[in-house]
Amino acid sequence: MFTGIIRKISKIEKTEMKNGSLFVAIGKPKDWRLKLGDSISINGVCSTVHTIYRMNFEVEYMKETRNKTTVNEWQKGDRLNLEKSLRMNDLLDGHIVMGHIDSVGKIIGIKNVGNSRVLKVGFSRKLMKYIVSKGSVALDGVSLTVVSVGNDWFTVSLVSYTLENTNLKKKVIGDNLNVETDVLGKYVRNRL
Repeated sequence: MFTGIIRKISKIEKTEMKNGSLFVAIGKPKDWRLKLGDSISINGVCSTVHTIYRMNFEVEYMKETRNKTTVNEWQKGDRLNLEKSLRMNDLLDGHIVMGHIDSVGKIIGIKNVGNSRVLKVGFSRKLMKYIVSKGSVALDGVSLTVVSVGNDWFTVSLVSYTLENTNLKKKVIGDNLNVETDVLGKYVRNRL
């Protein structure tokens, strides 16, 4: 479980397909101590540390993850949002993020407003029932508040801190994003 508050940005050092799985090597943040089996949110995808090297660590993605997320698009040099899993004594600064991506959304509009930026994200009509105005959503692992909602799109506003401390600053129209809708909203909707 995560909070959607990005702690580090790091670059992909290598990607490789082996036996149907995608292995991704990512630069290890200098102040991070990792153990095999640790859960890390990488661009919102709950990932398990598979191998640890001196300067990087490696994770593995199976077919299901490759089909539902943007991991197949990742290339050497791409900058990724990283967050270690939540500990019981950590503050819940964002919202509860599971790292289980619902679908990929596409940026269909960008508008700069002062120091902030509004992203308009095209999203599956089928899953829009889980997106509510002023509710929570995670985009590439970043906890955000939904501003407005349409039939197959929603908007979020990125404050300057978010732009400076996540990879969302570099996103352009046409880029895909990993979208995780609010887990609490899913449970509430399922009980109705």
